[in-house]
Parts: sequence; structure tokens; C-alpha cells
Amino acid sequence: MLPNIIRKYSLIFGFLISFPIFYYSFIDYKKSGNLNTKIISFSFLQLLFILISFICLIISFVISDFSNETVFNNSHTTKPLFYKIAGTWGNHEGSLLLWLLVLTLFIFIFLLTSKKQIKSYRILTTIFQQIIIFGFFVFVIKTSNPFSHIFPVPNEGHGLNPILQDPALAIHPPILYLGYVGASIIFSSALSATVLNYISSSWASHIKTWTYISWIFLTLGILLGSIWAYYELGWGGFWFWDPVENVSLMPWLALTTLIHCLIVLEKRTLLKSWVIILSITTFTLSMSGTFLVRSGILNSVHTFANDPERGIFILLFLFSLIILSLVIFFFFNKNQDRNSSNFFWLSKDTSLLINNWFMMYFLSVVLIGTLYPIFLDVISSEKISVGPPFYHKLIAPFLLFFLIAMAIGPKLSWIKSKFVEKFSLISFFGISLLLSSYLVFKLNIDFLINTLLLSTAFFLFLITLKDFFINKTKNISQKISHFGFGLFILSVLLNNFLSSEIITNLKVGESYDDGKVKIYLEKVEKFKKQNYESVIGYFDITDQKNKTEKFKPELRIYNQPVIITSEADIKTNLFYDKFLVINVVQNQNYFNLRYQFKPLMSWIWISVLIISMGGLTNLLYSRNEK
Repeated sequence: MLPNIIRKYSLIFGFLISFPIFYYSFIDYKKSGNLNTKIISFSFLQLLFILISFICLIISFVISDFSNETVFNNSHTTKPLFYKIAGTWGNHEGSLLLWLLVLTLFIFIFLLTSKKQIKSYRILTTIFQQIIIFGFFVFVIKTSNPFSHIFPVPNEGHGLNPILQDPALAIHPPILYLGYVGASIIFSSALSATVLNYISSSWASHIKTWTYISWIFLTLGILLGSIWAYYELGWGGFWFWDPVENVSLMPWLALTTLIHCLIVLEKRTLLKSWVIILSITTFTLSMSGTFLVRSGILNSVHTFANDPERGIFILLFLFSLIILSLVIFFFFNKNQDRNSSNFFWLSKDTSLLINNWFMMYFLSVVLIGTLYPIFLDVISSEKISVGPPFYHKLIAPFLLFFLIAMAIGPKLSWIKSKFVEKFSLISFFGISLLLSSYLVFKLNIDFLINTLLLSTAFFLFLITLKDFFINKTKNISQKISHFGFGLFILSVLLNNFLSSEIITNLKVGESYDDGKVKIYLEKVEKFKKQNYESVIGYFDITDQKNKTEKFKPELRIYNQPVIITSEADIKTNLFYDKFLVINVVQNQNYFNLRYQFKPLMSWIWISVLIISMGGLTNLLYSRNEK
């Protein structure tokens, strides 16, 4: 009886604590002296109650308490313990409770770590953050209560979507939420700093920490999701411009732009309006992603819910926050940039501004590609999908100039600069042009655009590689991130140009041979597992060097719920992946299969890790760098 009372009322108590936090924040706002300790104490209590609620939900999943509707809809007695725990946040209700937990955790950490900031700024940030927390409390309690009761109690649950039963996806949502919720602190801080006319180089140094935290978690979350989609969904690639992929990419682009703006603000006290707008934009995009994923209007394997009512609630809440933020921006930001110095065309701050415009363009392309099909469906009931060709055609031409600016920009000085390292830059670009021209010619693909793209990618990689090993103690975090990005772009392009694919049908005992690759299906076996049936195909694949490798792709047939998933078999090393997936089984032994040769896949994952390490390095060594 006691656990039922705890899980029922801990969420309510957490909600009610918002009121004393609001009360003490308002009465303490204009008082002199230190921050009222009751604000911190009540923030801790709120965090504690939400933590208790979340632990109770985890316990309910572990013990298969099917009197809980959330457990009943998303778990099963045969599900492994690890996925029972992961199922806590692998659903709509549980994921929102995790959102609440992280929201309360971050504001509590903010109050503890912002003691050097003025009291009014700390209080106002707390008020704005509590508005967000309050809205999520109302949403969870009214429409998405994770502790809804079922009677009579069922004997068995529906189970978790088997596609989500994967280690990468089990830890992917929490990490992604840390990135999303980090944007809420940036949002609240920017609004309070705008009201107080507190946006300055010292504030930029302070909020940059939270920006990097959010950016690092969002980067790692996207990486884990991409890896999961690669081997679990059988896509055979790292990015497919899926709408929910785009939903996480957009705030990442905004955060990346915001980081560069904060660098300029910290050094030159410029781009104050940019910082405010991007802080609002980042959080808006994070919230928009929550709406899109939970409204049911996106057709994606990633979506948690199909409930328009819930989506409308989030949309109205988001609209209210946008109105509030815009009112604050237009009424309190009038004189923020009055004392800003002019930009010189050849300077680091100008190059950063140019890169910001490029990033905003890329963000706009992704936003239009994601939302246009939804808009068209609403106004005309016409359903369309926007695929990779749309994004590639609009992004590729501008990517050329973006990469060049990214390579040259860090070499310029603040305010006014001379064009330095002319010889090395020209030499590296010449080498890059020769390498790419030769490669494109050998591959017999469209010469002009591909040569230019590959040339700029090689150019950026060589420049960042050189910078990485020279003057390593200066701007080390920037050098690491830029080197990682240069490696990423080069790996992506080479992967795209050098990849090959075979799609065919085989029966047991049959072979496919195109002169380059021979694929032989030896046998098929079936196995009974804990919560699914397994069908494994045994393949021998021989390359041009007569090297034969064994592949065992798998089909899994789940009963709770009934669904068939494909488990790719991937042979991987530092230079390439060999990817084999079974898509369809017919007549017990007839397979539709897809075999791919994917160069440099490992380097794509490694490069993203290097990019995130740059952000982590900045957090660890920011004080020393200052």
C-alpha cells in the first residue's frame, strides 16, 4: 500500500512545490543581500520528489506491475531485465517524466553553480525555468500520467516495441534529453539576462558552459541514434533525413551557431541580439521536436505517441513560451548592441558571422524539408515525402563556401587581420584539388560539383590536421572540434563516392556472382529465444581477392507485440564495413537480401566522438584558457 501512495503523491508534491519556489523568488527579487536559501531548498525537494516518482516507475517496470497502465502498454514478463528498465523512458509517459527529472536537476545545479552571478539574474532564471517545469507538470498530470491505474489487473502486458529493444537505443533517449533540457537553461538565462541588460562578456563565459553541456549531450545522443539506425533498421547508412532525425539535428545546428556567437560576445562584446535569438531558437526547436514526435503527425520509426490531443497541448505551451520570449526580446533588447564596434571584412569575428549565416541557411533547409510535408498535408491532404536529394541539392553548393570559411577563419585575428599563411593555404588547396580530381575521374562521376566538394573537404581536413599538431596549447578545444568536423565531412563524402550495393533474391544453395562479389546462401536455421523466434541465414561472401567471410544476418519474430525485425551482420574494421541484411523471408528458405560495401564507416563514428571531445575539452580547460 505504501509504495502505491508514494508513487501516486510524489508527482503531485513535486508539482505543488513550484508554488513556494515562485513565491519566494518573487518576494526575494528586489531584496538586497544573498539569495534566499529557501529557493534552493525547495528546488532540491522538487528534484527529490520527481526522482522518487521516477524510481517508483522503474520498480513498476522491473516487477512487471501491470496494474500500471504505462507498464502494461510497454512491457512484458518475458522481456529481459535491461529492457524492462529501459522501457521506463522508452514510451511517451516515462520519457516526459524523465524530462521533468532533468529539468528540475538542471535548475538545482544552476542555483548551486551560479553563486558568482548577481542575485536578480539567478532568481529571474529560476522563475523562467519554473514556468517551463510548471507547464510540463500540468502536461504530465493531465494528459500523460505515468501512474494511471488499471483494474482488473491484466496477467500480461503488451510489451515494448522490439525495434527499441537495443542497447544503443536504451541509452540514446536519456542522453538526448540532457541535450534538449540543457537548452531550457540557456533559454531561461538568456531571457533573464535580456530583461536585466546583463548580456556581457562575463555572462557569455558563464552561459557558454551550459551551451557546451547541452551541445555535447545532443551530439552524443544523435551519434547513438545514428549507430542504432545503421545496424538495427537495416538502412545501411548513417543518416537518411528521417523527420525525427531532423528534429534532433535542428537544435544541434542552432547550438553550434550559438557557441560561435558566444565566442564573439566573449571576445568582442558583439552579436548580443544573435545570442538572444539563438537561445530562444534552440529551445523552441527542442520543444518543437517534442511536439512533432508526440503528436502523431510524423511518420517515423522513432515516434513515441500517436495522440493529437497531447501534441496540441505541447503546441499551445510552446506557442505561449515563444510569445513570452519575443515580447521580452522586443521590449528589453533595444539598446543591447549600441556600443558594438564595426566588423572588418577580413577578421575572425566576420568569418564567424559568415559561418553563422551558413549554419542558419542549413537549419532553414532542414526545417523546410521537415515541416513542408506536414503543412501540405494540413492544407490539401496531399501526402509527400522529402528525401535526401532535396537536402543534398540545396546544401551541397553552399557547403563548399562554408568549408573554405571554416578552414581560413581560425587563422584570422580579431577586429582586423591580414591574410596569413598564404603559401600553405594555396599549397594545401592545390594538393586537395589534384587528389579529388584524380579520384573523381577514376570513379567516373559528375566531375565539377563532386571535384569541388571533395577538394574543399580535403582542404579543410589538411588544414585542421596541420593546426591540430601545431600550437597544440592554443585553442585546443577548437582545434579538436574542427579537426573532427573536417574528418567527418571527408569520411562522409568518400563513403558516399566509394560505396557499392547489391540487392538480390536467393534460395538455400543458390549463389549470386557479378564478377566482383560472390554471395552463397548455405543454410537457414531457426532458434527459440526468451521473447522471440530467430531465423538465421548462413552466407559465404567472396570478394575479388578470393577472400571468403561468413555472414549470419538474422530475422527476429516477436510475439509481444507481433513484429518482425532485421538484424544486420556487419564485418567492420577501420577502413570499411561489409553489411548484409535480410529484408524478407518467403517459403521458409527464400531471402531478399541487401549487401553493401561501406568505406570509412568507423571514421564517421570516430569523427563525431572527436567533435564532442572538443566540447568536453573546452569545459575541462576553460579556466586555464582564460
